Amino acid sequence: MNDKIIPIFYACDDAFVKYTIVSLHSIIKNASKDYQYKIYVLNTNIGKDMRNKLSDLANENFEVNFVDVSDYLNSITKDLPIRHYYSKTTYYRFFIAEMFPQYDKAIYIDSDTIVLGDISKLYSTDIGDCYVGACHEQAMVQVDVYGTYCEKVVGVSRHNFFNAGMMLINCQQFRDKKVLKKFLKYLWEYTFVVTQDEDYLNLICKDQVFWLDQKWNTELTDGLEYNYDVTKANILHYIMVNKPWHYHNCRCADIFWKYASETSVYSILQDELNAYTDEQRERDRLSGDNLYQMAIDETNKKDNYQNQLNETRRSKYRVDLNKKIEKYEREGRFDEDVEKDPPSRMIMPDEIDYLRRSPIAKLKTKIAHEKAKVFLKTILDKKIMIIKDIKGIENWQNLNSGAIVTCNHFNAFDSFAIQEAYHASKKWPKGKFYRVIREGNYTSFPGFFGELMRHFYTLPLSSNMKTMVKFTEATNTLLQKGNFVLFYPEQAMWWNYRKPRPVKPGAYKFAVKNNVPVLPCFITMKDSDILGEDLRREIKDFDIDENFLPNGYFVQEYTIHIGKPIYPDANRSTRENIEHMAKENFKVWKKIYEKEYCMPLTYTTEEKK
Repeated sequence: MNDKIIPIFYACDDAFVKYTIVSLHSIIKNASKDYQYKIYVLNTNIGKDMRNKLSDLANENFEVNFVDVSDYLNSITKDLPIRHYYSKTTYYRFFIAEMFPQYDKAIYIDSDTIVLGDISKLYSTDIGDCYVGACHEQAMVQVDVYGTYCEKVVGVSRHNFFNAGMMLINCQQFRDKKVLKKFLKYLWEYTFVVTQDEDYLNLICKDQVFWLDQKWNTELTDGLEYNYDVTKANILHYIMVNKPWHYHNCRCADIFWKYASETSVYSILQDELNAYTDEQRERDRLSGDNLYQMAIDETNKKDNYQNQLNETRRSKYRVDLNKKIEKYEREGRFDEDVEKDPPSRMIMPDEIDYLRRSPIAKLKTKIAHEKAKVFLKTILDKKIMIIKDIKGIENWQNLNSGAIVTCNHFNAFDSFAIQEAYHASKKWPKGKFYRVIREGNYTSFPGFFGELMRHFYTLPLSSNMKTMVKFTEATNTLLQKGNFVLFYPEQAMWWNYRKPRPVKPGAYKFAVKNNVPVLPCFITMKDSDILGEDLRREIKDFDIDENFLPNGYFVQEYTIHIGKPIYPDANRSTRENIEHMAKENFKVWKKIYEKEYCMPLTYTTEEKK
């Protein structure tokens, strides 16, 4: 592919093409002359006069092409349930990757835009293997009703919902991941009515969005605010009914008219503005009210999309678990387990050899280690657990002592993910990797997992004080000998919960006592393309409760982040060190969360009255 050619796509009809002319004129005025731009106008019915006006914008850098998508629409008619409230042009952006296989990447842009920046800079953005580069949909972020809708109906966080009116499309990923096929499938399954095709795009591209600077899609409508001067934006997007050709007092209308006045459609647009009636403006106002109410109604529908999934496809166990997690977050019960622990009994001091000194303990540990290796290879090979990346491995590699390793706790397999990071650090066999576990997991966990809990380098807590003395002495010994001990300072497992939760002091007490660092690890997640129910047969050889699988949910794709070690400070008291290390650990987690998920860390916790 010629990297000097930049493909840009519009989709419009004969009624809207006049705005396309103004938008394209603004692109041409501000684009670098170092590239060749191929403009494609996807349409079915643009008249000759408007075609000529748009074609007149072509120059030595810009080539204008009209692409009639009628044949392509006809080829997929059987898969495309056209509905009366859809304009066909809303579909066209889905066709770009399939219709133009010569492009690995392309820009799609709505016609109701003015481009003030150099479009080549947008195109040159490396979005990796993300499906799209896009900007946050500010209506979802700033208006609670719409934010609640996208979370409760579409199933995408309000902070990770993108506006589809400007996209840098990874065409190769669209083809490889069969985005069009997924779209057609979802069209039959559910009718999204609020933002329509944008809802489908967000559903399909969830967790696969490269977030561009918001200046590349500054949405202009009443009520939306920005922390920058919108007149300095790269792209102004006149969304919803906020059209300068309909309203004299439209925000940034002067910028639109500056560019419009330089085009052949200026008088047409002026006439349209002057002819727009109060009755039409009242209709606009009502349409905005109707959209707002529609979002509320969809959210409250018993059979909305997310509720349908919960009723028909997803494990009831997991659905109820997620509802419980939502309840606990609202109530601030962050350190309580949401899943029932196995029935427990007290571990007595004479029944456990924490340091595996006896021949029998060594043998059982060796056997468990070999079984764990086979299991770990299986869940990685079968994509039951997916580790996409390990970031910050040098922070583990550069340690010169043992350490407390901390991690967010959200899955029964997350300790295996940290173990993979430990292997990648190449600190073994000098420093072994141990896990702190609950008492009931050691005494009563059934099957294969129970065997691992008892013998695979685990350090069980106990409700017996004398056993806890042994636990403490053994943990201190292991740390002083250069080993690594994994603690879950949140003290509870919340299934696939992405936010960091407040930490408890236990782990940091051991770090201060033994003068070793805390190595803060945080695992972030993305939805993969693999559904949980497809995995049952893959681990049939292991005696594992199927509730461990995300039945009806997508398997998560992990990125393991290893932060810089946090060391005790000799100038602080023990208590001050514990508090400081815990605080710093949480700050590391929070920073990773906000950077990776591109959203502020907030909780739904309600203040107690």
